[in-house]
Amino acid sequence: MSAWVLPDHIADVLPSEARHIEELRRDLLDTARSYGYELVMPPLLEHLESLLTGAGEALDLQTFKLVDQLSGRMMGLRADCTTQVARIDAHLLNRAGVTRLCYCGSVLHTLSADPHATREPLQLGAEIYGHAGLEADIEILTLAFDCLNAAKVQSPSIDLADARLVKALLADVPLSAPRLAAVHAALAAKDSAELKGLTRDLPDQLRQGLLALVQLYGDERVLAEAEKALPSLPAVREALQGLKQLAQHLPAAKVTFDLADLRGYAYYTGARFAIYAPGASSALVRGGRYDEVGAVFGRNRPAAGFSLDLKALVAVVAPRALQAAIRAPWRDDASLNASIAALRARGEIVVCVLPGHESEVDEFHCDRELIEAAGQWVVQAMN
Repeated sequence: MSAWVLPDHIADVLPSEARHIEELRRDLLDTARSYGYELVMPPLLEHLESLLTGAGEALDLQTFKLVDQLSGRMMGLRADCTTQVARIDAHLLNRAGVTRLCYCGSVLHTLSADPHATREPLQLGAEIYGHAGLEADIEILTLAFDCLNAAKVQSPSIDLADARLVKALLADVPLSAPRLAAVHAALAAKDSAELKGLTRDLPDQLRQGLLALVQLYGDERVLAEAEKALPSLPAVREALQGLKQLAQHLPAAKVTFDLADLRGYAYYTGARFAIYAPGASSALVRGGRYDEVGAVFGRNRPAAGFSLDLKALVAVVAPRALQAAIRAPWRDDASLNASIAALRARGEIVVCVLPGHESEVDEFHCDRELIEAAGQWVVQAMN
């Protein structure tokens, strides 16, 4: 095998795409900062038990593992940043009130999420800790849409669900772990026949509620249907009311519901969402409420957030125009170098043309040039 061939689903990012990704990263982090979110930078590598404890257990098969040559302990390359940010909130910051944190960094997956996905996403996300009310869910959802607006994503749509619905229906039902997993799988696959067999000995009201979930997907009329079809349990009523309020804060987006959606079931504790856009093969953004994420670190407090892959995001938005640049000659001349430095200090891109390379074209769009006129270096439009 050639030394320059990379592993499957691992790729170099070349200048045009890298520039676009970096511009998006800055814009999205600035958007989060405008809401009061503070940037944190968790390490790429951690002790395995820290990465895979609690909510991180679901990432076991997605995590690359290696042995630390200093301590002999098992280490893991992070497959997600959320657990790390929860650790930072719980132990390093340990604030009493609301904490808003954002991050952006590479994560590594042992397997790609789909045939065309990278195994090295550039994950950007935001988390809010310390507030159990719906206000935090609304803020995180609004921020997610503002980030997509900053990226100029066209016609995003959102799918809403709530982990409390299935948990409420099964709360007092003693099911074995394998059977519970089979019920979850049947709900996720919307397999009514399988679900009927798995729930045949459950109380009739709960059984009918689970079977109704399979059909409860579509537009806002789903919520009205759910109020009639599902048992009138406090957690069910609270979840449906929360979904209704979340949808009311998204007047510009197409909103759908899938009340049997169990993606991230073991992770989410309340409302969860997935945001889609034309041209994307899967959700661009995933998020919701996950109040248990910090429990393993000794700080079980409310939490909500979202994450996205900047590499996937850049693939579905229009390329940005290059910032206009200035061409300048290369010369060992103090006056010329001072003029170039002054232009760069003002935010201009100045590309010096090395001797013998005057006819070459590079990544930058040079629409002006720095020339010497009457003993002064001046900028003029290029022909």
